Amino acid sequence: MPYSKLTARLPTQVFEPEGRHPPASPQACSTLAPDSSRRGHGTHGAPTPPGRRVRLRGRAEARGAAPRQHGPGPPAAPPRSQRPPAKMAAPTLGRRCGRAAGLWGGPRRAPPPLLPPRRRAHEQPRRARGAGGLLAAQCERGLFQEVFPAQSAEEQLPGLLEPGRPPLTAYCGFDPTADSLHVGHLLAVMALLHFQRAGHNVIAVVGGATARLGDPSGRERAREPLSAERVRAHARGLRAGLGRLFENHRELFWAAGGGRLGQAALLDNASWLGRQPLLDFLGGAGGRLRMGTLLSRQSCQARLRSPEGMSLAEFLYPALQAYDFLHLHQHHGCRLQLGGADQMGNIMSGYELVTKMTGTDVFGITVPLITSTTGDKLGKTAGNAVWLNRDKTSPFELYQFFVRQQDNIVEKYLKLFTFLPLEEIDHIMEMHAKEPEKWGPQKRLAAEVTKLVHGREGLESAKRCTKALYYSSVEALEAMSDQELQELFRQAPSAELMLEPGMNVLDLCRKANAIPDGPSGYQKITDGGVSINGIRVTNPETVLILGQHILKNGVSLLRIGKKNYYIIKWLQL
Repeated sequence: MPYSKLTARLPTQVFEPEGRHPPASPQACSTLAPDSSRRGHGTHGAPTPPGRRVRLRGRAEARGAAPRQHGPGPPAAPPRSQRPPAKMAAPTLGRRCGRAAGLWGGPRRAPPPLLPPRRRAHEQPRRARGAGGLLAAQCERGLFQEVFPAQSAEEQLPGLLEPGRPPLTAYCGFDPTADSLHVGHLLAVMALLHFQRAGHNVIAVVGGATARLGDPSGRERAREPLSAERVRAHARGLRAGLGRLFENHRELFWAAGGGRLGQAALLDNASWLGRQPLLDFLGGAGGRLRMGTLLSRQSCQARLRSPEGMSLAEFLYPALQAYDFLHLHQHHGCRLQLGGADQMGNIMSGYELVTKMTGTDVFGITVPLITSTTGDKLGKTAGNAVWLNRDKTSPFELYQFFVRQQDNIVEKYLKLFTFLPLEEIDHIMEMHAKEPEKWGPQKRLAAEVTKLVHGREGLESAKRCTKALYYSSVEALEAMSDQELQELFRQAPSAELMLEPGMNVLDLCRKANAIPDGPSGYQKITDGGVSINGIRVTNPETVLILGQHILKNGVSLLRIGKKNYYIIKWLQL
């Protein structure tokens, strides 16, 4: 008996900017070498099964390593039908940028010349944007963490990403467990945007079907069940947020003459999973996935050992995500899945299903997880999410989140969350070393991210709120809208008052219920505990003056003590 449909099929939204094909970029110089420190496996030159994955490392880890001579490369890979099955649980291998580029797991070829020392921003020519350097560039930035499977990726990905080749299609999924994306999702979106900037096509998939089950990856207990209507409402919010990110990137971060920008599409997996008959799914995709492989996943093992156990719905989640990859491959030519570092198990399942049912090589790439200072993953579950929708986290709050990042993390975040060239980031950090009191890297990071998420007006709003709150700028307060005032002072009570002749500071404070009646309230003012629009007032009998105590936009910001704010809106001025 078929499933009941979760939702009606949603129309595909496609952004198709026009442009020229990017010029070819120089051949990237990189090395992919086994990493024996991971799980106690791997030695240099050891044969690598095709199911192994690869850990991408920045070029800093390769500095100081002298180039060595190597033997000839291995023979060409046999057809897939003659290859042994890929091993899903395999050792991790390391990729070191800036060293010789050899095959994973086999004798390595003679290395090309090492990259020349990087020059500083003021003397470094701008790098080419060609697709051929995509993997090396994102390896250097630290955005691409692991590639799977190692052997076929080594053999095919560099060729697939060469300039002049047909564009590759990559996708990433986002389950609508809330009605907004958060900062933890942003690196996956950045990975999609970097593929798009290199001329490739990208698909953002909203999990309108999979959100009904709940991804068990990295969780100690099952997610709270979501109704179909709630999932549909959340999915609408995610599609709107993803659409804004793609649109803001195209308008604000992609120059008109920057080359070909790949197509971007927004899809919902409820449009195919919601109408997939159960028996057809189990007899088709279900027959190709192995129970032993699914049970061996770390997330599955941890849940099975927990007191709560694991539901069948959660256990089948990787199978449905794998079917997403199969559907996108068959209908959109997708060959690459992106995801967070905790999604490698699900990516492996997708690889296994697609290769078994189609015989085509497909790939997976993970991006780092963003954690708090205590090491907890940022997100809704941990209760520390910084949202990307304005009604949940204002542009000012998002801006301040990045402005407050410490020096030991800000350079890494500039590489991960912005499109700034590495040479410019080097220059920003050099200036910061000379003038740390200016917080230059933090401000640039906050500006770039806020502009991508909320657009140019959102960035201006964040700057106005910053000036009003921290610099007591009357001009910024006068320019603020009612929405910005409510966002800046979310917990502040507001009052609407009529300006009466001779009304003074004491009258204002009492009408706003900001001070107690009697001598104690009077003394609060004389002791300097009251400010109006950032200006301290110590005389309770001071008459309110338009343009000073009452701003041109008809608002007064009353502060009692250090943190108690009141928003006063004046009527019939």
